[in-house]
Amino acid sequence: MRRSAGLLLWRRVDGARQVLLGHPGGPLFARRDEGVWSIPKGEHGPGEVPLDAAYREFTEETGLAPPAGEPVALGEVRLRSGKVVTAWAVEGDLDVTQVRSGPFEMTWPPRSGRVQSFPELDRAAWFDLDTARSKLTPGQVPLLDRFAALPS
Repeated sequence: MRRSAGLLLWRRVDGARQVLLGHPGGPLFARRDEGVWSIPKGEHGPGEVPLDAAYREFTEETGLAPPAGEPVALGEVRLRSGKVVTAWAVEGDLDVTQVRSGPFEMTWPPRSGRVQSFPELDRAAWFDLDTARSKLTPGQVPLLDRFAALPS
């Protein structure tokens, strides 16, 4: 079973909570917006501590160190693909204009034999919880709901 771990970074603006989401890079998502954003996350092996992987993946996907806030477990969700995602909420702030994601490679255009490199995330943004719910990939919405249910 494939497993991923990630951090749901959050902050307060004028008393309301906002969360940081990333938009997947590459040509498959270039023209899509609703329902494709994600928390910064990535796969880890069976021997790696999931929280350690979440911090590592946050750095790989944003190019920035995760904030020093106290992580709050949001549990796991199983995606349609079968992958299990474990996440933690961490309070902190960052400038989204500074996000520089690590690359991935894929054959593009399909069947061309040409391998191209694309950023894992092509951008990141802060969203209020209602907007985040519509932007987030459906399989991760339960993580956002668990975050929203935490005492503010």
